[in-house]
Amino acid sequence: MSNPQPLEEEAYDMSGARLALTLCVTKAREGSEADLHALELMFQRLGFESTMKKDPTAQQFLEELEKFQHAIDARKDFVSCAFVVLMAHGLEGHLEGEDEQMVDLENLFEVLNNKNCHALRARPKVYIVQACRGEQRDPGERVGGDNIVMSTKDSLQTIPTYTDILHVYSTVEGHISYRHDKDGSCFIQTLVEVFTEKKGPILELLTEVTRRMAEAEVVQEGEPRKVNPEIQSTLRKRLYLQ
Repeated sequence: MSNPQPLEEEAYDMSGARLALTLCVTKAREGSEADLHALELMFQRLGFESTMKKDPTAQQFLEELEKFQHAIDARKDFVSCAFVVLMAHGLEGHLEGEDEQMVDLENLFEVLNNKNCHALRARPKVYIVQACRGEQRDPGERVGGDNIVMSTKDSLQTIPTYTDILHVYSTVEGHISYRHDKDGSCFIQTLVEVFTEKKGPILELLTEVTRRMAEAEVVQEGEPRKVNPEIQSTLRKRLYLQ
């Protein structure tokens, strides 16, 4: 048997424009302003052109994403990647708009896929979703004796429709997501901290976000809870932000 060969470390070309859209429902979501502020600083530091919209209705979630897609496709310069941050109350597969109506996440995700957004074809599209995905709460399981302290080919002629997409959810399917009334959400704050302080491929950065969140403990109504993000990736290359 021949020796295993190391993986080729091909990376996305990040020399072009970096675009970000944040859609955030602040109504009845105390602490979301802290998350918006942290994201604004992160995008600025990472060289993104960032747009933020507060309190979209369910319909406006879709309309703002479609406007974002049209603006991207209308650009004459090279676009390297797009980030979309979605923050709201939610259930699995849905977000709740400011008008308390629900929008289907899949409809939002489809707007920038390789079929619908030509300028981002074969380029990374990152969705960050800070929302509940159900009602379950995780009390955690003890591991060991650790004390946890903390409140393909070179020239592609065609490409699949759903490649080059990264979905990052604040919690796993079926579970609630936590947010502090003043400090914001553990997920957004940890993600911003890691993305601005560390260098490496984005999937390795997200592994560090997961590690930090897994070590932390959230206390809700006097009960300790655990929470961790969930990452779904169809990226074909390494994505470096800095």
